[in-house]
Amino acid sequence: MPYPPHTFADNPLDRGDQQRRDEAWLEDRQRDPGSKFLVMPGLEVPMSEGPDPGLVWLSVDDLTAHSVDGTPIFLGLLDGNAHFAVFVPKTEETVNELKSVASAEFADARAAATMLPGHEAGIVAQARAQLDWHNRHGFCSVCGEATTMSRGGHVRRCPACKAEHFPRTDPVAIMLVHDGDYCLLGQSRGRLSRMKMYSALAGFIDQGESIEEAVAREVREEAGIEVKNVRYHSSQPWPFPSSLMIGCHAEAATTDISIDNEEMSDVRWFEREEVLRALDRRNDELWVPQPLAIAHHLIKTWATETI
Repeated sequence: MPYPPHTFADNPLDRGDQQRRDEAWLEDRQRDPGSKFLVMPGLEVPMSEGPDPGLVWLSVDDLTAHSVDGTPIFLGLLDGNAHFAVFVPKTEETVNELKSVASAEFADARAAATMLPGHEAGIVAQARAQLDWHNRHGFCSVCGEATTMSRGGHVRRCPACKAEHFPRTDPVAIMLVHDGDYCLLGQSRGRLSRMKMYSALAGFIDQGESIEEAVAREVREEAGIEVKNVRYHSSQPWPFPSSLMIGCHAEAATTDISIDNEEMSDVRWFEREEVLRALDRRNDELWVPQPLAIAHHLIKTWATETI
């Protein structure tokens, strides 16, 4: 049975591949009173105030009247209206101006996603990842020349060597390894290593590597465990900056742990009952990721279902 969409994974926009190839159409939509613009100062998300916040969209008249200076990135179409994202630097003046226009509050994408409806969090994932890519890829990686945006932000072209550059997505394998009534959880080095937080193991998929191979390699590298019967569970866009988390379950073929001390501060086997208590926040000795993250759902599926 397919797993329900994760946070950041329920984007309702038609990304308009054919429309974005028409530069004249894009220019017209940027002047269209029906078009909507998501202005993100410093990549923060504008949300309405109140108990049920939603994304705050501006009109072209709002942009013009308040001198919002940023290049619109075409996100897609919804109900016949074009939707764009616009990056502006985060300054006190900019934030105050936007608040005066739309009575918006601003939050980073992680915090916003916990408050927004699922479909709007999906739009945030696309907008944040794409704006961040443009901010960091203004120059050609082939010859170093400044690039120009094309196809509504789906391409950057080099006028010198004619190379085309596309927004990248980095695939990450994240896996919950289990052995009977025990699952394998790890703690990466860094700020969380001083806490009681444990999560599923994860790592970037290498070039020329299948998902199954990446799962086996990462578990072997981080924990010294061999796995078998790798099964896909679900996936989650993770726009920090542009990952795709590919969630899997795997059975342990061996159980003796040998930790990679450079990457991991700890790796342990945890019994099902203590994991269930951690999921319900009833375990003071073990914390697991909250529902924002795919790791939570990999752990919960194993702990509550027969897989």
